[in-house]
Amino acid sequence: MSKMLTREDLLSLEEYHQQRPEIRANTMAHKKSRNLPVGPNVTLYFDDAITIKYQIQEILRAEKVFDSEGIMDELDTYNMMLPSGTNFKATMMIEYVDVAERVAALKKLIGIDKQTWVQVDGFDKIFAISNEDLDRETEDKTSAVHFLRFELTPVMISAVKGGAGVNVGVDHDHYMHAVTPVADNYRQAFANDLS
Repeated sequence: MSKMLTREDLLSLEEYHQQRPEIRANTMAHKKSRNLPVGPNVTLYFDDAITIKYQIQEILRAEKVFDSEGIMDELDTYNMMLPSGTNFKATMMIEYVDVAERVAALKKLIGIDKQTWVQVDGFDKIFAISNEDLDRETEDKTSAVHFLRFELTPVMISAVKGGAGVNVGVDHDHYMHAVTPVADNYRQAFANDLS
């Protein structure tokens, strides 16, 4: 289970600056088992303590935040994205290189976040609980970014930890893609997110 990150988990701006090349390289390698393309235009970025800590450090560095209140604001915001031990949490990015194509796609893909799923072999699909912080959709279009939570039952958790395969997909009328099953490095990363 991921524990919440605290101020003690973070490096000072100076320490982070000195260690950043190594931390960045290690985090990018770690993300290779956590950034999952689902079809040509959707990537799910499954977060954990390592990816979230890196994001917080990068924001503090970019915005030169060193005061306690600013640091706590970032911790409060990003800790919500950590898996709690019974779920997977992911940032969904809908990505099109061509701007006009992206605008047209976002109009057609309303509801895509709620049609995104994870499935443990032998069990029903678990559809995402999405955007719990704020609504990211209008009646005209969806956002290119969504925050998703996939809540597993205790028997699903046991199955994943026991080596069961994991499938991930999107069942939207205008975007039907799946990864079945995910490669073992992803499956192991998912298992590590569960208590």
